[in-house]
Amino acid sequence: MIVNIDVLVAEIGSTTTLVNAFDRVDYTNPVFLGQGTAPTSIEQGDVRIGLDSAIKNLKESLPEGPSEITWNSFLATSSAAGGLRMTVHGLVYDMTVKAAKEAALGAGANIHQITAGNMRQSDIDRMISINPNIIMIAGGVDYGERNTALQNSQTICNALNLASLKIPVIYAGNIENQIEITNIFANYEGKLIVVDNVYPRIDDLQIAPARKIIQAVFENHIIHAPGMEHIRYMVDGPIVPTPGGVMLAAEILKEEIGDLLVIDIGGATTDIHSVTSGSEEINRILISPEPYAKRTVEGDLGIYINRENVLKLLIGNRKDNNPESEKLKSNLIQSVQKLGPIPKTDIEKNLAHSLTQTAAVTALARHAGSFRDLYGPQGKTKIAEGRDLTAIKYCIGTGGALTRLNNGIEIMQKMIKNTGVKKLYPGDGTTFLIDKNYTMASLGVLSKQFPAASVKLLKQGLKLGEIL
Repeated sequence: MIVNIDVLVAEIGSTTTLVNAFDRVDYTNPVFLGQGTAPTSIEQGDVRIGLDSAIKNLKESLPEGPSEITWNSFLATSSAAGGLRMTVHGLVYDMTVKAAKEAALGAGANIHQITAGNMRQSDIDRMISINPNIIMIAGGVDYGERNTALQNSQTICNALNLASLKIPVIYAGNIENQIEITNIFANYEGKLIVVDNVYPRIDDLQIAPARKIIQAVFENHIIHAPGMEHIRYMVDGPIVPTPGGVMLAAEILKEEIGDLLVIDIGGATTDIHSVTSGSEEINRILISPEPYAKRTVEGDLGIYINRENVLKLLIGNRKDNNPESEKLKSNLIQSVQKLGPIPKTDIEKNLAHSLTQTAAVTALARHAGSFRDLYGPQGKTKIAEGRDLTAIKYCIGTGGALTRLNNGIEIMQKMIKNTGVKKLYPGDGTTFLIDKNYTMASLGVLSKQFPAASVKLLKQGLKLGEIL
């Protein structure tokens, strides 16, 4: 039997490759047909091996039974081999550097280096050793300081030419520099892209144009893992970084249901996306601007590749030091070392639950802002800094851990409750949802072509019809 499918979307992750099948995306009743999964095959030297296995698994899991399949469109997201690696170079950390960083993270990048001010030789050496997929240069509000971005651009250009690297460079700083920056890179064999300033005025983040360019550059320079160069020729639509796909899904869903937070716990990282303007009360005392859509990525919090990092946090949370506890810690260490990418036994699932809970609590604490007291001549003043999550209505769990463990909602509920009075966390009225079909990133990339279908499929997967 041959089954024709409208759209396949592959999600090539650091540990697992998924293939999601969607039908009737041009109609009012789009359908999620099924999903195939397989381990990502980076260690085998070609990610296509895992992709082929995932497609085979999909064929065997369709409602019609084992079938041969054809498709009209093939899309993809990728975070294999570290996903999109970027370095960011700006003027002042709390201003232009922060804006450039927010643009990069919102696009789905993993930032491997941040510098503020004039770059030193050690900064250049580190940038070259990182060999990022994209370099972003920012600095100066429009018609403000110019020299730092110009000097950094010349230094970076010289270093890239000397190393014979052709890394795409994005300039997103003071618009007065654009002509000179273009001249600096005139003889650079790589690509220079000039975009609007990410920080055109004090306390004004304008990161959307840069985010779009970052994703476009990623699509054209997708060769990050063995075999990925062939995947680019297989697909007939955009390839986006997997976290960028989640962010796209979060943004279109926010327009439908209100302020939301998405936590994505994977094998290598834990990402948190929040789409919110915050509360009016907190905005009045917020000391620096925050983007409407924000992503933080915790590269040390993953429950497979980085499971030993999470275990250290888990053990560190245990305060008792009696012999029985030491024995328990030793058993935990041995069990974590044997834990595979997909837990199968009850013992493995319980361990994955503990690691997931620890990763969730830690990641949210890093993402959320807090209150702080300032003391001056007029006495004590309360201010807020960082991300305000108090207006969040929905908290959504996605990623392999939260969607496959049976107690994902319980993990998120404990994550929210694990706070002090000074943290700007979502309140008690938060509704918790699980992306049970594990399709959020896929629907984000699908939304670039079929936004209406993507919203309906997101609501179906989250079972929002039972709540709204």
